[in-house]
Amino acid sequence: MPISPRLKPAALALAALGVLAVLGGCATNPVTGGTDIVTMSEAQEIEVGRKMHPQILQQYGRFDDEQLQQYVSEVGQRIAAKSHRPNLQYTFTVLDGDEVNAFALPGGYVYVTRGIMAYLNSEAELAAVIGHEIGHVTARHSVRQQAGATAAGVGAMVVGILTGSGDLANVANMAGGALISGYGRDMELEADKLGAEYLNRIGYEPEAMIDVVRLLKNQEMLEVQMARQENRKPRVYHGVFASHPDNDTRLQEVVKAAGKVQNAEDRPPNRDLYLSHINGLPVGDSRAQGVVRGSRFYHADLGITLAFPTGWIVDNQRTKVVSYTEAKDAVMVVSAEAPPPGMAPREFLGRMLQGVSTTEAAPLQVNNLDGYRAVVRSMTLPWGNQGPANVAVVYYNNLAYIFQGYTRQAAGLSSFELVFLSSVKTFRRLKDNEFTAAEPDRIRVIQASNQTNIEQLARKSPIKKYPAERLRLLNDLYPDKEPTPGQKLKIVD
Repeated sequence: MPISPRLKPAALALAALGVLAVLGGCATNPVTGGTDIVTMSEAQEIEVGRKMHPQILQQYGRFDDEQLQQYVSEVGQRIAAKSHRPNLQYTFTVLDGDEVNAFALPGGYVYVTRGIMAYLNSEAELAAVIGHEIGHVTARHSVRQQAGATAAGVGAMVVGILTGSGDLANVANMAGGALISGYGRDMELEADKLGAEYLNRIGYEPEAMIDVVRLLKNQEMLEVQMARQENRKPRVYHGVFASHPDNDTRLQEVVKAAGKVQNAEDRPPNRDLYLSHINGLPVGDSRAQGVVRGSRFYHADLGITLAFPTGWIVDNQRTKVVSYTEAKDAVMVVSAEAPPPGMAPREFLGRMLQGVSTTEAAPLQVNNLDGYRAVVRSMTLPWGNQGPANVAVVYYNNLAYIFQGYTRQAAGLSSFELVFLSSVKTFRRLKDNEFTAAEPDRIRVIQASNQTNIEQLARKSPIKKYPAERLRLLNDLYPDKEPTPGQKLKIVD
């Protein structure tokens, strides 16, 4: 088969222009009133958001608190009604994630994590975060950014929209990853400006935008420090603060300009109301995700627990639990799925490993639960190389719990096998007295007295790492402030 020659840069540029000419067009920007070259109509933009929304919910999970969902939606709808695109059908969702983040899809889908809500201290600050994300929507940042993409990116995006064949990863390319990672300095600043303007329009002080930037910039600094110590990538928010500090001159200017515009109402920051809504908010893992205590994992809703090797790091993810050594040379992954009716563990494992050569296959009994195990002779390991792996499945309460173990340790799989099986054999039903341990840590709002100080609260807190620093961050007291008597405080217990 002949190999096609590569397109030269000039030819590639012409190809991109050709795609834009066919699929794109001109549209009036709702914010600036100027003309944008765009690759999709407003109807197509809305359709992209509509198709991606369920996938976002599947990936992150919707936080199970209808009162909080309603509260966030009410705040968001007030802002949206005063935005440059009030006729869009906006949807606001709190995601069940501890990461500090917020983002928006095209067409009016706006998301905040419970993780970012834990750090905010007033309704005005919540409105600042939401207003920033609405700013991305009203200015059509994802659409405008896509207009500058490569021909391949444009083509893939449009095909996904028009045919419905694009998955979340493909469709997300329309924004060049900006939905999660940010849009670049100028667009982020424009979203800040619009967010501050919308704050002012509904009666909040636009300076709440700067308060959020300062608060979350402090959180980012500690997160980077913790990530460095834990040998992982920091989990930081892309939006309001990523591209500039709180004393950034341009940020100060846009917020000041927003405050000069006459507004029709004067709304208080509603600190007490906001704190009442997040009282009881999970910190870290939620009940729906299961809870990690040291090396042991608990899940109250599923009624199960298991322990990983002592000293291993445990990462509780949305659809699986991953544990690994500090050197990352051995990994265990635990997930679950419903087996077909009547299918025994042996058949389930056989179907899962279909076409893969195995050895040491044998029945497995784990705390009176039926299972099956095998060693896979060769498969692609997490490090990209080929090698053997341990696999086991245990049935409980109509679910198949799947255990996978990999190692690149010099001693090889045979020595790791004992570690793997020892962990699998800790899997069992929760005892009646263990359901309390399966409950997540939660925010509780208290009132500071004359004797209240952060170090005292930190000693009583279940927060294991940097408890004093994190409590100060939660209450906008970072790095060394103390609460004043009568002040409402967020603690974790």
